[in-house]
Amino acid sequence: MAVPQSKVELQEAIRSSYDKLAADLARVPEAMAREASMPGHKTGSLMSPADLVAYLVGWDELVLSWHAQRNEGRVPELPAPGYSWNALGDLALKFYADHAKDSSSSLLRQLETAKTAILELVDGLDDAELYGEAWYGKYTAGRMIQLNTSSPYSNARTRVRAWLREHGL
Repeated sequence: MAVPQSKVELQEAIRSSYDKLAADLARVPEAMAREASMPGHKTGSLMSPADLVAYLVGWDELVLSWHAQRNEGRVPELPAPGYSWNALGDLALKFYADHAKDSSSSLLRQLETAKTAILELVDGLDDAELYGEAWYGKYTAGRMIQLNTSSPYSNARTRVRAWLREHGL
């Protein structure tokens, strides 16, 4: 899918990539959801399908927090307090740990809730706010949202589909 250049394209990218991912995640048996057998986001680590969903929930919640902080007149610390862009593997491990006790079904509900909140955020912005000016460094708000929602959803789908094939599901 091409990089979204408008509000409508961004909404479609989020919906489409999420819907495809959700369909594949629904094929993961609950009994296998915590099996750490796929490459994790940090070199040398392993994660489970549930960890992958926790990772996506973590990023969606970060995107929402960045916008909430900006709306309050604060400058968010990106990507997250205490983390730098060159230490994203460590942030991924934090997301896994934050949700280690959550069931797979709970994580899926959290992901859907976060995705819905992101779509509501996007719905409340116009094309100029999303794509009219730099929001973080050289990136527009729309591009930052896309880089941290629909792109990771698509990447996660590739990982889940490979995991499903490896497990004969």
